[in-house]
Amino acid sequence: MSEQGAHAVIAGIEELLPVLRERAQEAEDARRIPDESIKALQETGFFRLLQPKPYGGFEADPVTFYTAVKLIASACGSTGWVASILGVHPWHLGLFEARAQEDVWGGEGSDGIDTLVSSSYAPMGKATVVDAAGEPVTGPVPDDGGYRVSGTWSFSSGCGHATWVLLGGPAFDAEGNAVDFCTYLLPAADYTVDDVWDTVGLRGTGSNDIVVDDVFVPKHRTLSFLLTSRLDTPGQKVNPGPLYRLPYGSVHPSTITAPIIGMAQGAYDAHVEHQRQRVRAAYAGEKSQEDPFAKVRIAEAASEIDAAWLQLTHNIDELYQLACRGEKLPFDTRLRVRRDQVRGTERAIAAIDRLFENSGGRALRAGTPIQRFWRDAHAGRVHAANDPERAYTMFGTGEFGLPVENAMV
Repeated sequence: MSEQGAHAVIAGIEELLPVLRERAQEAEDARRIPDESIKALQETGFFRLLQPKPYGGFEADPVTFYTAVKLIASACGSTGWVASILGVHPWHLGLFEARAQEDVWGGEGSDGIDTLVSSSYAPMGKATVVDAAGEPVTGPVPDDGGYRVSGTWSFSSGCGHATWVLLGGPAFDAEGNAVDFCTYLLPAADYTVDDVWDTVGLRGTGSNDIVVDDVFVPKHRTLSFLLTSRLDTPGQKVNPGPLYRLPYGSVHPSTITAPIIGMAQGAYDAHVEHQRQRVRAAYAGEKSQEDPFAKVRIAEAASEIDAAWLQLTHNIDELYQLACRGEKLPFDTRLRVRRDQVRGTERAIAAIDRLFENSGGRALRAGTPIQRFWRDAHAGRVHAANDPERAYTMFGTGEFGLPVENAMV
């Protein structure tokens, strides 16, 4: 993507921010992002930032994508979260076989290059290896076969706007032996959405359940997670650009942290504006903008947000530049990306907590942005990608020169 094109997408996002900010409460009340907001984001080209060029995508520098996500989330946490999740899936789909990409972006009945895909990668269901007739077989999946998939997958953010879904889960042969762990690509006709999303944070994300009842998924619509972690996927044959040589364990977890940093920025902006106007009755009418302790908290929060963002963008850019040069991506660099990704979430949460504690009772009112950002960020914090102990343990294991047995790197 040209620098001019990237600037155009970012400029379009920046123009949308006031509208997204105004719709934040609407999204929360409806428990889903307004259709008008999704359409507006599509018109900026946002959802095609990480999409392969053969299907109308930009194959943009990933930092451009994360920058756009941060901006969106600074206006509305739920919209930023859904945008980030739906926006990264064109990248993931680009790792699948060419036939799968054609099914989604060029197939009959699709929405063309504007097709949106949701996901739920938690292994809540299972798949059985079958032949072309749908009969279970022993061993690996035949080329003309596939999988019978069943189960209920939770937390599929933005699924109400998508017409396809990516689902993660183990695969077993006819004898019950585990043969792989895959991502399965299903069209909307093969699943139902169970409306169960009613939460204290990220209420507007519509992260409902996906229910699948014994559906056949052809082999070409599946992707082995082992191949994904090895950076050796069938999609790289048709999408040879550097974007598709980046690790899933770097790209996807950063997709979770980027909107949380954006929420922290939104909370920061709202807090500063709130403090400019606030008078503290408990302290003889002292103006908050004259309170030295309030200034200290603002400085601390600003530094945490900046540090989180600088680490995330520096690390992702380092990987991308290595990929652009065709160089090997060092495993210790990938471990550092995961370390700093979870640390970035922790920094963002610390910043929001520091500000919220000093915002006063009026910030608790329903509809105020500060409390909404606080709730949304804490809801995002509990995502599996933000498990700090696991990421830090992986990094420490690598530093000791011991083997790291985890595919999410």
